[in-house]
Amino acid sequence: AGFSPALGAFIMGSILAETTKAEKIEHLTKSVKNLFGAIFFVSVGMLIDLELLVQHIVPILIATLVLLFGKPVFVTLGALAAGQPLKISIQSGMSLSQIGEFSFIIATLGVTLKVTSDFLYPIAVAVSVITAFTTPYMIRLSEPMHAWRERVLPGKWKKSLDSYSVGAQNISEISDWNKLLRFYMLNIVVFSVIIITIILVSTQYLLPLFANKEWNRIILAFFTLIFLSP
Repeated sequence: AGFSPALGAFIMGSILAETTKAEKIEHLTKSVKNLFGAIFFVSVGMLIDLELLVQHIVPILIATLVLLFGKPVFVTLGALAAGQPLKISIQSGMSLSQIGEFSFIIATLGVTLKVTSDFLYPIAVAVSVITAFTTPYMIRLSEPMHAWRERVLPGKWKKSLDSYSVGAQNISEISDWNKLLRFYMLNIVVFSVIIITIILVSTQYLLPLFANKEWNRIILAFFTLIFLSP
């Protein structure tokens, strides 16, 4: 499809995850995954140039601070806007304060295609490594952060957030029921049209073919049911 090998493998894995054999595939490839996971991180570590890290320490620190403070704030706001409770929103935001190892692949691809500067790769690696170490602490701090927010937020704000969350959940449930009912109604209409059409075709065109035969209506019903069975 024109994707890079890394992105193609990622998409293929996403497709396989939706199949009925996903658990078996995961079990069979687990040892290979662990082996190549170790090789991947060893190769990433070998590609880190400490001189470049010292040289680009300012953008590394800026990117790290953006991830540690900016990303949790915007993820929390997004989760609140989606109707999640305050506690879940804060936990979601603080658990996503990092960039994954897939950023290495994207940065490498950009450098290879000459669409980004060479210093982007060591910055991506450095920020990813730093935030990988800070993520457990951010997750641990999510509970105290939620408790502090509960104390600081005015009562009206908390009540408004709770009512908004409950309302959003109800809207989602109603929407799901509407989708389900619409799906069944559409199936009923489509299948009804097909069934009626087959019956009319049978009575109009097949019945004259068996008009001179005994048990013609039983034969016609038999063939009609065969056509209707799919």
